[in-house]
Amino acid sequence: MTAPAISVKNLSYRYPDGSQALDGVSLQVGQGERVALLGANGAGKSTLMLHLNGLYESRGEIEILGVPVLRRNLKLVRQRVGLVFQNPDDQLFCPTVFEDVAFGPRNLGLPESRMEEIVTHALARVGLPEAAQRSPLHLSIGEKKRAAMATVLAMDAEILCLDEPTAGLDPRGRRELIDLLKELSQTLLVVTHDLDLARALCPRCAIMARGKVVAQGETSGLLARHELLLEHGLA
Repeated sequence: MTAPAISVKNLSYRYPDGSQALDGVSLQVGQGERVALLGANGAGKSTLMLHLNGLYESRGEIEILGVPVLRRNLKLVRQRVGLVFQNPDDQLFCPTVFEDVAFGPRNLGLPESRMEEIVTHALARVGLPEAAQRSPLHLSIGEKKRAAMATVLAMDAEILCLDEPTAGLDPRGRRELIDLLKELSQTLLVVTHDLDLARALCPRCAIMARGKVVAQGETSGLLARHELLLEHGLA
């Protein structure tokens, strides 16, 4: 049997101050699936996402394409899972977009002779083919989000986890980003408050509240349950 792209079983985590961030979370995402992770602020969505890349250690089990997320496997896991943060400035820190996109492949030890090809391909995939020598500081918010996604695509990640990808975008930028995400073949886990994005992009979704997955299923069905959405701050 094919291993799921993401398998989380009974995951629990407390912040350093002792507050419960995740409480027995279980979730599976199949290879090639697009799943939205919905919930109000503080529900635990972003904390769960960061666990998938091994940035936190907790009680429970996480596997990425059948590989346990353990310290000895982190290099492989981080090649397979690409995180795209809500604020692209957290990922764009080099003088040029080229250097930002090349940063990950260089750290993997890929030869410099391939860097032009890798960066050019990644930027073309996100619709920024002419941006390589621009400063990230001079990009619009929509362009920054695309450039941040290119930094992950350049790593050839098989799974993309995106935190509030449409936050801060104007209607045109939002439409363009949704169209881009629809074209990607990778497994997608999309953390979002944007119910229209979830409906347009993800056939399945899970709702989190107080560190638990409280509902999951077909997006169209869950988004029709207005009382459920109201209860968990998603109306």
